[in-house]
Amino acid sequence: MSDFYVSPLVQRFATDPMKRLWSAQKKFSTWRRCWIALAEAEQELGLDITDAQIEEMRAQVDNIDFVQAAAYEKETRHDVMAHIHAFGDVAPQARAIIHLGATSCFVGDNTDLILIREGLELILAKAAGVLNRLKAFAWEYRHLPTLGFTHYQPAQLVTVGKRACLWAQDLLLDCLQLESLLASMRCRGVKGATGTQASFQALFQGDTEKIKALDQLVAKKLGFESSFIIASQTYTRKIDTQVLNVLAGIGESAHKFGTDMRLLQNLKEVEEPFERSQVGSSAMPYKRNPMRSERICALSRFLMTTPLHSSFTTATQWFERTLDDSAIRRLSLPEAFLAADAILNLYLNVMEAPRVYPKVIEKRIWSELPFMASENILMACVQKGGDRQHLHEIIRQHAQEAGRMVKEEGADNDLLDRLAADPEINMTREEMNELLQLEAFVGRAPAQVEEFITGEVDPFLARHAQGLDTRSDVHI
Repeated sequence: MSDFYVSPLVQRFATDPMKRLWSAQKKFSTWRRCWIALAEAEQELGLDITDAQIEEMRAQVDNIDFVQAAAYEKETRHDVMAHIHAFGDVAPQARAIIHLGATSCFVGDNTDLILIREGLELILAKAAGVLNRLKAFAWEYRHLPTLGFTHYQPAQLVTVGKRACLWAQDLLLDCLQLESLLASMRCRGVKGATGTQASFQALFQGDTEKIKALDQLVAKKLGFESSFIIASQTYTRKIDTQVLNVLAGIGESAHKFGTDMRLLQNLKEVEEPFERSQVGSSAMPYKRNPMRSERICALSRFLMTTPLHSSFTTATQWFERTLDDSAIRRLSLPEAFLAADAILNLYLNVMEAPRVYPKVIEKRIWSELPFMASENILMACVQKGGDRQHLHEIIRQHAQEAGRMVKEEGADNDLLDRLAADPEINMTREEMNELLQLEAFVGRAPAQVEEFITGEVDPFLARHAQGLDTRSDVHI
């Protein structure tokens, strides 16, 4: 098939479970399960459907002749009718009752909601695995001081573990939204051509209780607690928007992480895994490019745009339905799930074996810490009897000159040596060093890491303990 275009999400990036979920086999066998659930429920409520017909349908759930279905679709220009005929070919006894009372969206929309639910479960499990890795990393490095940055300019110290908690907190918020969305999932149920259940009113001769029971029975058989009370020909496309917004949120969180990792790799403080035979550049043999983090950012930018597809679709669904939702949904829903899966797979891969370089981190701290510590030194000098305003000016002049030498001459930051050599400062270098214990500059960062993990991360992970040790599957 190398002479046909294949989506890179399928060919290169997404993992097998997610690719199988959105496959033709999964989709159309789920259509058949919807038809079986409908037939079973209709039989249970008294319609003339035999056990033999239902058993024949069950036996042929996965026996799909895609070539014949394609031929039927070419003839009818209707995918649902094509698959009704294809199903009837292998279940001839049941042909007459397949799709009885239903509209195309009975199989299409209910199947989409089933696949969305299973996709969200896959995404939530993988996100929990990533969060588990972030937790371990944050805990290990909760005490390791590092230079903080605001505006990408040196700021007060944080710790490596505290910074990782920024990434973890974003992803945890996404996970909590996933949990909430999954808890609220409903199916479309059986609503008929415009959502009024008129066809079922005819089938059950106006028996309202049986119509309501049918809707509930089918929902249960499809694995849902309930269905939408109100539907048009479709379930409201705002559900798609909610789903894509949650997935896009994962893209936002992952992009922030990927960007931070790329910056840290440039600083040589933290690196993503780099394999022994990996090539960073075809021209520059020494390169160690952060290609996984770059790919995370690239795919995240794609994912973050997908809610727009559904927003436009929802906004333009005229009255009870217009079919311009169909083609875009065939693209946006599967591709968004595949992208989210690929992003989390890469995120997991990076966090399985990140490299931290404490010596580089410490060197960068000391290149900036003398400036940050100038106020501490000023206070210590005042406690020795010095004049605060006079000493402030002396320290300011030394700091400006030390900064000039760093920028213009490429010299090391010698502010502490300058201050120690100035008799008006009246402090030795050893006394200054006592003020510069790095742990004193990170505030409550280590404690915040511990509180966040035990108070917020651990309770979430306890709800998703199965599979937390899942390994990534990055093959390119």
